Amino acid sequence: MIRELHEKLKSGTLTAVSLAESYLSRIDERDGEIGAFLSILGEDARKSARFVDEKIARGEEIGLLEGVPGAVKDNMCKVGTRTTAGSKILDGYVSPYDATVIERLSGAGAVILGKTNMDEFAMGSSTESSAYRQTKNPVDPERVPGGSSGGSAAAVADGMAVFALGSDTGGSIRQPASFCGIVGLKPTYGRVSRYGLIAMASSLDQIGPFTQTVEDAAIVFSEIYGYDPMDVTTAESDGKRFEDFLSGDICGLRIGVPKEYLSGGLDDRVRKTFDASVERFRSLGAEIREISLPHAKYALPVYYIIMPSEVSSNLARFDGVRYGMSVDDKTERFSESDTLLETYLDTRGYGFGDEVKRRVMLGTYALSAGYYDAYYKKAQDVRKLIRKDFADAFREVDLVFSPTAPEPAFRFGAKQDDPVGMYLSDIYTVTANLAGIPAISFPMGTVEEEGKRLPVGGQLMGKWFDEETMLRAADAFEKAGADERK
Repeated sequence: MIRELHEKLKSGTLTAVSLAESYLSRIDERDGEIGAFLSILGEDARKSARFVDEKIARGEEIGLLEGVPGAVKDNMCKVGTRTTAGSKILDGYVSPYDATVIERLSGAGAVILGKTNMDEFAMGSSTESSAYRQTKNPVDPERVPGGSSGGSAAAVADGMAVFALGSDTGGSIRQPASFCGIVGLKPTYGRVSRYGLIAMASSLDQIGPFTQTVEDAAIVFSEIYGYDPMDVTTAESDGKRFEDFLSGDICGLRIGVPKEYLSGGLDDRVRKTFDASVERFRSLGAEIREISLPHAKYALPVYYIIMPSEVSSNLARFDGVRYGMSVDDKTERFSESDTLLETYLDTRGYGFGDEVKRRVMLGTYALSAGYYDAYYKKAQDVRKLIRKDFADAFREVDLVFSPTAPEPAFRFGAKQDDPVGMYLSDIYTVTANLAGIPAISFPMGTVEEEGKRLPVGGQLMGKWFDEETMLRAADAFEKAGADERK
């Protein structure tokens, strides 16, 4: 899609302003039902689009992303705009600076239409914990779009943006991509700067794109990755353009299927679709091997110790003094005798939702004196074993393939009273974050439920800093599916 729009802009058959207006009209028409956006940046988008049109009129070359309308998750700072991370505690906070990914999108000439809805502070798998609105799945509005980047996924799936950025801490790009039937890429940890991303769990968070196609994901990724002096965890850019690696040829590529991922808990319909997808890879010339990730069974409990521990540390800054709202803005019950500690506690009690409070308490407990060694330190030790499992596997195979999620999109409210059931939505995705490897979710097929065809995603995981091989395989799979439908 991006390449086609680029050619139309270059040839003059389409202007960037008219393209932006068509997407803003789509948002105006559809977002009342879907609820993908928390803020619309119409004037900023029009200004960016006019700049691209002026550049074309002068006869200057434009890049692939110039004039292309996109959106960003509302935990990424954009100067002069409201940034809430889906939380009441940041209601009214206006960012004084741009996140690095925003700078890079703007530098590439992309048109940013707005900020998208999300689970509060990126904590959730359904976008139901947003303090502001409910986002519906465009495939079936009675079902969740996944989370925490549900707004970004829904915006792309419903045609309200060509691409959108999300953040992925344990599956928050890939699981919504699976539920909404689109592509979601989580790069290697350190590939994309986290500067200006409101941190959830700093050793796990990574920014990546949602798109309709694998090629579009590669194009967006090519613009946002690379070293940033403002983020010491970022790696040097190697200058690759990832869309240049999509040859369609995966003959001889070794793809591993982890036996641990195909045991209990996987929906039978998803398993059947996955088996058919394995056969498609085989028909394309890939060599399929069964592999073992023996410590994968510990990934979810390890994740739910490390992640809340980092959450409790990162969210300590939100005290009602430096950022966003203070409880004094919302109530008149305080007198001058209230202590600063009481203001902190009341602000956080009012401003944080139930899921955020749950994770802060879990993390604070895991880091507390007498429990640190028993929980956090032990979890970090097992994390090293999970990383070693992947290192061992990648000596035998080039990629690892699994379902993205154990089931298709579920109905609203189905898991709200069952936190563990909600956490299990990430059972196949958290390992990539714990190991720091790249992973991509792409449409694998559909399953039937209550008369609806619900999308399910397949997940490829690659070697550290080898996104190009992973993208090449996903692109070949996608193109083969398109050929089959002709």
